[in-house]
Amino acid sequence: MADRIGIGDMETILGLMRDAARGEIMSRFRRLDHADIRTKTSALDVVTAADEAAERAITRALRDLYPDALVVGEEAVAANPALLSGLGTAALAFVIDPIDGTANYAAGVPLFGVMVSAVAHGEVVGGVILDPVCDVAAVAARGQGAWLHDRDGGRRPMRVTSPAPPQQMSGNASWRYLAPDLRDTVTHNLPRVMGSWDFRCAAHEYLMLVDGKCHFLLFNRTLPWDHLAGWLIHQEAGGYAAHFDGTPYRVTDREGGLLYAPDRAGWQALRDLLFSVPGGR
Repeated sequence: MADRIGIGDMETILGLMRDAARGEIMSRFRRLDHADIRTKTSALDVVTAADEAAERAITRALRDLYPDALVVGEEAVAANPALLSGLGTAALAFVIDPIDGTANYAAGVPLFGVMVSAVAHGEVVGGVILDPVCDVAAVAARGQGAWLHDRDGGRRPMRVTSPAPPQQMSGNASWRYLAPDLRDTVTHNLPRVMGSWDFRCAAHEYLMLVDGKCHFLLFNRTLPWDHLAGWLIHQEAGGYAAHFDGTPYRVTDREGGLLYAPDRAGWQALRDLLFSVPGGR
């Protein structure tokens, strides 16, 4: 079954994500009590009752459709990290980020998303990113392109923007989690690109990237629920991505960073610009 995951399957998964978003996420948006919000690893890492309820709803729906599949949710892994151990070998697995941008969601800021990816034998074969506020989504399946689905049921193909010199690129470098020396280097060089911004939400940053609204993204943390869906959609939209050292991204990778650009030549030029040490040290 895993080798038959296609765009139709991912569109079905989009439907169950929309159901969970309406029933568990939007119904609670700007209605959370203090008891509904708690921190995990830091003040920047929060979880809400909506995250947990949405993950349970999506997990149940996926298990109804694919009873033999491994389902890996961000909040389930927080409770049981061993769940991640099967991701690289399962015949079929689904990875859920029930609310990406939870800090925005908890603060009442309408920049958050829901992400689900499908993984077969260690390869990403499908991805969906849903903006539940505008009810639009990016959907991709390996070898079948990337598609924007609107709230009215229409869809159109998505493509990354045209290549450009790094000085004419705009995007986001999520520098907060970089190692101190690299953070200093990247933040020193970031003004050399045309523009940069930060939504505190990878889902929305990916939605801009894969629809040609910006050129690049840079992330240090490579947790699967944050990046598998966006990585595949970006690839299917024609873009190029790799770890900071140029090696390919794999579903089991937990370090090495990720840099995205419209093409390989632009990736290399952008990497050279952002990672160049001031004064040539």
